[in-house]
Amino acid sequence: MDLAEAEARLLDAAEALFYERGIQAVGMDQVRAASGVSLKRLYQVFPSKSELVRACLDRRDHRWRARLAAHVEGRPEGAERVLAVYDWLYEWFTEPDFRGCAFINAYGELGAVDPAVADAVRAHKGAFHEYLADLVASVGGPERAVGPFVLLAEGAMTAAAISGSPEPARQARSGARQLLAAT
Repeated sequence: MDLAEAEARLLDAAEALFYERGIQAVGMDQVRAASGVSLKRLYQVFPSKSELVRACLDRRDHRWRARLAAHVEGRPEGAERVLAVYDWLYEWFTEPDFRGCAFINAYGELGAVDPAVADAVRAHKGAFHEYLADLVASVGGPERAVGPFVLLAEGAMTAAAISGSPEPARQARSGARQLLAAT
C-alpha cells in the first residue's frame, strides 16, 4: 500500500470514527483497525493523533464548503442564494449520520487543549462567515447584518444536533428571510 492510499484510508476511517463516537473516545488502534493500515504506517503518515485530527478537519472543511457552495450556486442570484444556505442545512440535518457540526464537536472536545484543532475550527468558521458575508453583500445587505445570519446558521447546527430534528434549519431560514426583508 502506497503512502497516498494509506493516508486516504486512515482519513476515511478516522473521520467516520471521530464523527460517530467523538475524538477522545477513539484511539489510534481503532483507527488502524478500521482502516486496515498497519500501526507503523499510521504513525509514518500521521505522527500524532493531533495531526490526524487536523487533517480530518481540513479535509472535511473543503468538502463541506464545496457541497454548500454547489447547492447555493444552483439557485437564482439574490436573496434566494442567502436562503439556500438554510435549505442546504436542512438537507444536511436530515442525513442519517448527522451528529452536529464536526467543528463545533471538535472544539468542544479539544479546543482548550489543542491549539491546532482550535485553529482549524476558527479557520472553518471564519471561511463560513466570509462566505455568508459575500452572499449578504450580493443582495445589498449591510456588513452589520452578517453576524445575525451566521448566528442563525450556527445556532441551527447546534439545535439540530441536540434535538435530533432538522426543523431548526427551517426556523433559521424564517429568521433569515425576516432579516433580508429588514435590510
